[in-house]
Amino acid sequence: MKKMLNIKGLKYWVATAVFAVVFLFLDPTNLLVTMKLRRQVNELHDQEATLREAIVQDSVNAASLKGNLDAVEHYGRENYYMKRSNEDIFVIK
Repeated sequence: MKKMLNIKGLKYWVATAVFAVVFLFLDPTNLLVTMKLRRQVNELHDQEATLREAIVQDSVNAASLKGNLDAVEHYGRENYYMKRSNEDIFVIK
């Protein structure tokens, strides 16, 4: 009787182990692929947040440059190394 119970229990353990191996490693949407995709989604969410902050900052910069020629000149000199015709620019990094 115990031997029969042991064989029935063993069948269930083997079936569970086979199912776990298939689910974890062999299935096209296995656990490893799912974890990799979840990591990529989290990285993309972080990138989205960074880009949204950059958009807000650029919008603020664009709003401050509209109609203010001194601010436009200052921005061009700092970011694009623009110069007047009678001056030289030395960039030190």
